[in-house]
Amino acid sequence: MQRAQRIAPITSLQPPYSMLRRAIEEEVLPFAQANGIGVINYSPMVSGLLTGAMTAERVAAFPNDDWRRRAAEFNEPRLSRNLRLVELLREIGDGHGGSPGVVAVAWTLRNPAITAAIVGGRSRKQVQGLAPALHFRLSEEEFNRIRAFLATNVG
Repeated sequence: MQRAQRIAPITSLQPPYSMLRRAIEEEVLPFAQANGIGVINYSPMVSGLLTGAMTAERVAAFPNDDWRRRAAEFNEPRLSRNLRLVELLREIGDGHGGSPGVVAVAWTLRNPAITAAIVGGRSRKQVQGLAPALHFRLSEEEFNRIRAFLATNVG
């Protein structure tokens, strides 16, 4: 990014970022924040995995041409760990009347370098179900519970 900035200013980035895809935390996000670069992350729910609607049975029933069949997060041993994470998100969300997906999006938005999150939905109902993430804020205790889970349940 430093080399690119010599050619033209960078105003925003659009990287994948979620609880399960955190590679940008150490270098990209601090650089963006220090240089006033907006970050609009995509896939905060990891292609539906963290929405609360995914189950091992649903994953097993994916069509053969579904790319998620080959994705590490949708296969063992990570799948079981990820579904346990969803249960933690569900527990936290239930305390606020929100879904695991709302908690997953709110988790990404808690990072001060993140400007906005792109959430996808296949229906109006799915998108409306995620709207509470606009205002949902994780408490320090809730954030720490998630952080502890992620630290001790490495995929």
